[in-house]
Amino acid sequence: MATVQFEGVSLTYPGTPGPAVDDLNIEIADGEFLVLVGPSGCGKSTSLRMLAGLEAVTGGHIRIGGQDVTGLPPRARDVAMVFQSYALYPNMTVAENMGFALRNAGMSKADTLIRVKEAAAMLELEALLDRKPAKLSGGQRQRVAMGRAIVRRPQVFCMDEPLSNLDAKLRVSTRSQIAALQKRLGTTTVYVTHDQVEAMTMGHRVAVMKDGKLQQIAAPRDLYDNPVNTFVAGFIGSPGMNLLTAPVQDGAAVLNDLRIPLPRTVTGKNVIIGIRPESWEVAATADNALTVEVELLEELGSESFLYSHGVTAEWSSRSGRVVARVDRRFRVALGDRLSLTPKQEELFFFDAETEDRIA
Repeated sequence: MATVQFEGVSLTYPGTPGPAVDDLNIEIADGEFLVLVGPSGCGKSTSLRMLAGLEAVTGGHIRIGGQDVTGLPPRARDVAMVFQSYALYPNMTVAENMGFALRNAGMSKADTLIRVKEAAAMLELEALLDRKPAKLSGGQRQRVAMGRAIVRRPQVFCMDEPLSNLDAKLRVSTRSQIAALQKRLGTTTVYVTHDQVEAMTMGHRVAVMKDGKLQQIAAPRDLYDNPVNTFVAGFIGSPGMNLLTAPVQDGAAVLNDLRIPLPRTVTGKNVIIGIRPESWEVAATADNALTVEVELLEELGSESFLYSHGVTAEWSSRSGRVVARVDRRFRVALGDRLSLTPKQEELFFFDAETEDRIA
């Protein structure tokens, strides 16, 4: 176990106009589970690969346990990597796959077997040790890949989207297993995903990246409640936050008949209003409310999400729609017109030019 530090780390690939990762500064505590999340191409996997030594850093320093490992090869960093692809040897059994790295390091068969059995017990693979990968399900193969990393007892686990090849139901169960296992082992873990639900449910802290730059790093709840800009606000949450650009008149944002009082710190001609789907209420009348027309309904059992568009709108939505969460007992049909009002205490305000949060 060890701390991990990214100190002004950058990487620029030859022939590219800009850096894939730009001035990344993150300090990860000993035993922490940190999740790097963001859209494809944001630099999260590149950051992980630099930590593992699979990509050469072009600027800055990486430290593991206080030691500068920036120029060290992967084998000298004591880091175990779990990839998106299981990458199991098809001709080897589960036990042989899990113990392969230990045997290569010169560990005796007896000691290797002890470690393999310990890891198999943690991952519920004891009954599968004699099977080959072809006889395993996708979830079992992924657990074998994790077991191969666990037996090494590294200082740091690096996990690069390990659940993306699994079906939706299996992802839910496996991510809880990974989180519980990390808590039990106490090993510093850096986990990469593009799925913000994974990030929010697994990480002690979540680092959101965009275009190679770190946007915000915080605990999941803090990230949800206090996004620093419109990108974080829209990316975190499922469905994402409604981001509505509206003109400012007499100290209020105007969305047709709905007028939203603004804080004095709003000074521009336009403002971006952030409203979570759960922060809308269906109003009885259209007075001081936003009138929308329902165009899509998602029934999720315990709740429903209404996707709608504005009627004669002079404002704009970042997604082109307005999303509202309603109780499952609320009855509505496609094409219905509804009046929505936001919960004033749950509104977010962003600068229309910089897109940064306005206090």
